[in-house]
Amino acid sequence: MKQESDTVNQSVSEAPAQQAFRSYAAPLVDRATALAKGVRDDASPEALHKLRVSLRRLRSLWWAFAPLVDKGENTRQRAVYKFLATAAGKTRDWDILIDLLGQDDSDAQALMPKLEQARRDTLATSRATLVNADVKHLLRDALATTSAELHAAHEPGIALRKFAAQRIGASERSLKKRIKRASRAKRSNYAAFHDVRKAGKKLRYLFEFFGPVLQGGHKRTLKRLKKIQKRFGMLNDAVASEALLRDNAASLADADHIEAALDWLDRKRKRRLRAASQLLG
Repeated sequence: MKQESDTVNQSVSEAPAQQAFRSYAAPLVDRATALAKGVRDDASPEALHKLRVSLRRLRSLWWAFAPLVDKGENTRQRAVYKFLATAAGKTRDWDILIDLLGQDDSDAQALMPKLEQARRDTLATSRATLVNADVKHLLRDALATTSAELHAAHEPGIALRKFAAQRIGASERSLKKRIKRASRAKRSNYAAFHDVRKAGKKLRYLFEFFGPVLQGGHKRTLKRLKKIQKRFGMLNDAVASEALLRDNAASLADADHIEAALDWLDRKRKRRLRAASQLLG
């Protein structure tokens, strides 16, 4: 059975990358479509998080195949995925802020009723955006357009294994560049740390997509990427929550409660920044 499986994997890895696109994209489109539909009935933090992750994976897959398709159309479709992920993410941002401040037993607890109301208001807007965007047709149109373009390509196709190695290599170089930049940056330069998180997430998705057709094992790399994603994700949660609270301070509560919450988030951000920085060495 193993020999038969190896033969199948060999056949797939040597097939043109253009032919493989739909086998990667179609299940992701189906999952994102189902999750978007489900958000209408399930407004839980986990449902919104799954939708945002699914859309980010789609965006990463389209980035992976960008060299094989029209640049302008690929950029437009990736922008659509980013827009939809942002719509789902706005409510998720309130969930993260509420969860973080729920760990604080100071005056920040007085903010909870207004934070919960802000979350409900944002959810209504997110739902309306996703419904009006007609996610199902947007995603299926993108799949059909890109699949048709790749199918119509007249040039001999590059083997999937070689193509996957090239794209993962490009993503790895991007991550190393951003790690180097962040290691030299001041700790107040959060953008440099955020770039590491995004680059690490993209590379992890590519390994998850293409790992089975690549030669050699990648468990060590994936383990490090997961650690980067976790620590830098926790840092991003603190930074984004602090910014969200500042941006909405006027409508939430009195100045004393806001300042207490911001002070607590500031300490949390600094601790998480130190933890994230340890992975840059």
